[in-house]
Amino acid sequence: MVGCLTGRSGIPRVSPISTIPMGSYSESDMKFGIDRLIEDPALRKPLRGRRVALLAHPASVTRNLVHSLDALAATGDINITAAFGPQHGLRGDKQDNMVESPDFTDPVLGIPVFSLYGQVRRPTPAMMDTFDVLLVDLQDVGCRIYTFVTTLRYVLEEAAARHKAVWVLDRPNPVGRPIEGMKLKAGGESFVGAGEMPMRHGLTMGELAHWFVSTLRLDVKYIGFFGNTLDNGKMVTSSNGLLSLLKNRESVVFTAKVTF
Repeated sequence: MVGCLTGRSGIPRVSPISTIPMGSYSESDMKFGIDRLIEDPALRKPLRGRRVALLAHPASVTRNLVHSLDALAATGDINITAAFGPQHGLRGDKQDNMVESPDFTDPVLGIPVFSLYGQVRRPTPAMMDTFDVLLVDLQDVGCRIYTFVTTLRYVLEEAAARHKAVWVLDRPNPVGRPIEGMKLKAGGESFVGAGEMPMRHGLTMGELAHWFVSTLRLDVKYIGFFGNTLDNGKMVTSSNGLLSLLKNRESVVFTAKVTF
């Protein structure tokens, strides 16, 4: 579905940490948010005439394993003016843990690529001025200490402060719906703990974005794209590797993500 301040179909407009139905992902009808946007020109229509930026990492790829930045550029009707990379970089150039990456210019597109794991962790006003709409395509692993969650919170906060729109191109949570672990105490937030959530939160990035917008009361236009449906069965692990894409060396395979 596509909706303002919503995640997937059936998600109520309240904190998803406690209210999202514990369904699962059906691989037969699952599409990544990036694939929906690429395949349907009507979904891209609101982007016409607007400056668009992408926040992505190495696992930000289509079903055909094309990096999202390349796929968006290939549409020919999206004006991509900037890109952002979280920890480990936009294309995986910094796989070692806690190695910061610099800003650079994309050699093919000629656009600035800003690092959100370098001199800054939040996008600066100058960075925010390079776009009107930010597309967020980050595969998470369902664990609170992964910094992609914190980066998502930071860009939402900065977007709210500057009246920018954020579109989350959602992806499944690869470790499924179960919620486990202690909840982070209020005041204990850090770059490896974005909010009062359990260690294994059971949410997708789109649902986390909805939760941040709701709990932090952010005045930001947020739209979530997702292409799967929920069912009452168990989590479907992907035989073609779509739920097990490499993000860093600590989570190379599906079982490693479960135990990480």
